[in-house]
Formats: sequence, structure tokens, C-alpha cells
Amino acid sequence: MRHGSIPGTHGRVRPLTLLGDPALHAPCEEVTGFGPGLADLVEDLFATMYAARGVGLAANQIGEPVRVFVYDCPDDEDVRHLGHVVNPRLVEADGLVLRGPEGCLSLPGLEAGTERYDHAVVEGFTVTGEPVTVHGTGFFARCLQHECDHLEGRVYADHLTGLRRRRLMRQVSRAPWRR
Repeated sequence: MRHGSIPGTHGRVRPLTLLGDPALHAPCEEVTGFGPGLADLVEDLFATMYAARGVGLAANQIGEPVRVFVYDCPDDEDVRHLGHVVNPRLVEADGLVLRGPEGCLSLPGLEAGTERYDHAVVEGFTVTGEPVTVHGTGFFARCLQHECDHLEGRVYADHLTGLRRRRLMRQVSRAPWRR
């Protein structure tokens, strides 16, 4: 039996911000108020992430330019990691650099082999202002780095170069959501 509510059940699904929207390419502002509005935002992030079948979602992906993200993501051992971070700082990204498939809810239906470290540590706060440290390995480390990038105004396509970047950009230009 689960104690407490399931994240997102009290939230509303919001429209996703898609690649090309300036909100995805600007650094987000620090959160200064830890009140009910922030709790509502976190609920909306979870609801939207689950509706879109994602494993992570940053606030600017729903048009809110603040430093918050949520996640429900497995690591490479299929251990589930569920939570949120307010004002996250990526304090460690190390280990092996691995190229793996990476997608994004703001680039629906697309993915590209993107290089990320296989270990990451993020520090920040919970929705109530309590300090939190999140450690990730494998796919979950990729997720943490991806969401922190969003809050800095970067998307995974920004990590691509050469042929890989050109291929993705051609797919973006033909994507149905671009029309």
C-alpha cells in the first residue's frame, strides 16, 4: 500500500513548449518562493510528464521560466527514481562518457545519439525548501544532465555536431509539430 498521493494526480496537463520557442533557449530564474504556487507547478509538471510519457520535465518546457524539474526515471539496473528538484545545480558529471539515444518531450518523436557522463549528482531543494541531493548513474544520470541543461537554456540537440546534428535538424524541419 502506498502512503501519500501519487505525483501529478492533483495537477493539470499543460501544453508543451516545442523546439524553436525562445523559452527553451533562455536560462531560467531561481525560485524564491516556496509556497502553494510552487507545489502546484510541481504537480502540473508531473501530470504533463506522465501524459506525454516522459521520464523528466523541466519547468520551461511548459512555459514557466523557473529552475524546477521533475523525474520518474529508471537507471541502467531498472531501479526507479522519482522526485523533483527546485533550484538544481549539477555539482558532478563524471565517469565514462557514453553516447546513447536521447529524446525530449520538446522534440516529440525524435532522438539522437548524444554523449553524456554515466554519473551525475544534482543538489537543490524540495518543494518545501528542504535541501536534497540526487545521485544518478547510467540512464538516470543522462536524465539529470538533460533536465539541468533545459534550465540553462540548452536542449540535447545543442550537444550534437556534424552529421548527427544535420540529420536531427532535417528531421526537425519535417516534423509534423513544426507545421
